[in-house]
Amino acid sequence: MANDTQPNKLYRNNRNGTFTEEGVAAGVAFGEDGVARGAMGVDAGDYDRSGRPHLLVGNFSNQMLGLYHNEGTGLFVDEAPASTVGRASLLTLSFGVFFWDYDLDGHPDIFAANGHIEEEIGRVQPRVSYREPPLLFRNLGKRRFEDVTSKMGPQFNRPIVARGAAYADIDRDGDLDLLLTTNHGPAYLFRNDGGNRNKWLCVRLVGTQSNRSAIGAVVKLESASGKQWNRVRSGSSYCSQSDLALTFGLGSDARVTALEIEWPSGARRRLANLEANQFLTIQEGAGIVRP
Repeated sequence: MANDTQPNKLYRNNRNGTFTEEGVAAGVAFGEDGVARGAMGVDAGDYDRSGRPHLLVGNFSNQMLGLYHNEGTGLFVDEAPASTVGRASLLTLSFGVFFWDYDLDGHPDIFAANGHIEEEIGRVQPRVSYREPPLLFRNLGKRRFEDVTSKMGPQFNRPIVARGAAYADIDRDGDLDLLLTTNHGPAYLFRNDGGNRNKWLCVRLVGTQSNRSAIGAVVKLESASGKQWNRVRSGSSYCSQSDLALTFGLGSDARVTALEIEWPSGARRRLANLEANQFLTIQEGAGIVRP
């Protein structure tokens, strides 16, 4: 739980209907200076294919994004200060943030929607602006990211006062498009052109014993380039919800050799030998159904 000017919280599920708060012990409650930050948006994703969920937190200006690597021992380490992610985001105030695979290479990338809360902040801090462009970091693998914002065109780089951010495949071409909302301004819808040069698989789940939207279901898949997983979730980013369908980038892999679903009810489903570049709707208990 990302908290503005208060310590962030991390609640561990005790598997008996109760939770234990472990934010301080896990290393996610404060910044590296031991001070609570102005945290806004938050998301979780496996950006290094370790099989573990890592955390992304949008923070106030002069605080940089938080990129918490899950060490698998109950401890998280913020990798932003020593990375391109931290350097590029230091002066921005990030609200909407999430992991997404915009280029479908199988490695989750990072997006941040930015905008300050003080219209005259530039008078006090000349290097900080009220209107700020978004940030897009391409995942290079091996826990490295590249700031590719400047390569996305002049409209994408327009300074705005962004707040909410969400993604979905609006034109059904396989890659994920982007929607931003702004303060006292219009929404911006960016179509992703060229992200589908790589192969992909989109999986939409329909629960029967589980909730109909399959919130909490985990999908794991294997292809020639390795293993991936993702969880169906309705809440991430800031005041926003992205499409509940899970889009997996496959790079040059022509097919998925195995796909396994862990439903919230405890049921499991395994499918094999699926061709890439298709939309699948899978219903709990029935398997693949027509959209």
